[in-house]
Amino acid sequence: MSALRVLFVIPGLAEGSSMIFARRQAESLTRQGVEVDLFHLRSRTSLPELIREWRRFRRRLRRVNPQVIHAHFGTVTACFAAWGATFAIPGRPLVITYRGSDLNPVAQGVGWRARLRAAAGRALSQLAALRADRIVCVSSRLRQRLWWRRGNAVVLPSGVDTEVFRPEPRERVRARLGWSAAERVVLFNAGNNPALKRLDLARKAVGLAGDLLDGVRLEVLDGRRRPDQVPELLNGADCLLLTSDQEGSPTILQEALACNLPVVSVDTGDCASRLAGVQYCSIVAREPGAIAAELARALETPVRSNGRDKVREFSSQRIAGELRRIYLELGAGAERTPAGTRAQASRGAR
Repeated sequence: MSALRVLFVIPGLAEGSSMIFARRQAESLTRQGVEVDLFHLRSRTSLPELIREWRRFRRRLRRVNPQVIHAHFGTVTACFAAWGATFAIPGRPLVITYRGSDLNPVAQGVGWRARLRAAAGRALSQLAALRADRIVCVSSRLRQRLWWRRGNAVVLPSGVDTEVFRPEPRERVRARLGWSAAERVVLFNAGNNPALKRLDLARKAVGLAGDLLDGVRLEVLDGRRRPDQVPELLNGADCLLLTSDQEGSPTILQEALACNLPVVSVDTGDCASRLAGVQYCSIVAREPGAIAAELARALETPVRSNGRDKVREFSSQRIAGELRRIYLELGAGAERTPAGTRAQASRGAR
């Protein structure tokens, strides 16, 4: 019996840390015997570029002949994949993973142009859901954002490789990083969107915490950091801080738990449920003074959490197994049913 073939459609370039969790998910699936091919959608805003990407996509579809197409974001990426599943290779099952900003509203204070772009992106996400044979939302809160097809949606986080993200002695890691053993380091993931992650709020809170304790420093992760550096930074830091206006299911929080790093977070995405029952972690009000007070409490004496006790909830092995089961259900159906007949039946059912 031949291996199940799946084509991932991922926004952005193949290099750097962008959508690294989707690439890692592909690696996890490969270890479970799934043949995964990656198509990186290089442009989502230029019509001429999208036309060129469409031609490249059709060639890839013909070469790979996937049994399942899996779009790893909503907006243009999901619509692009849905178009391919409908017209370029009719009848192929489509899975869409929604990750946060593709369904979440934008934060207050954003300019009208950005709000208009975000609204258009959310509309495209909702339209693409109508074509999806299965929907994956990284949190239950995000699932509630769907206008329709909620009954066809499952909640699965991206997954964390617990062999890569595992606890190491803080002092040993700091020696490698060249960090002082005496400083109190707050790690913050700004990613490629520091405004949405609220880097401004994090800086204010850490500044206030520095008035309460000596040696407090903010270490900011941005999109230029190499992915292989992240485990060391998590193990070298004293706590992780999250202040985002909106999240889906922040992978950095799951990685911190896998490394037993304490977390201070506002109530965003699924952070509250992820941190439930984890020692030395807390959910605080989205206000600089409240965050600073909790940071001071967490930083006063360096400790580690018991977050690794929860890794089974979001381990990459478990998530890959769940996805493989979904693919087999959809792929088996596609194998048994002629493509055109299946596409008509699927549209009729909706």
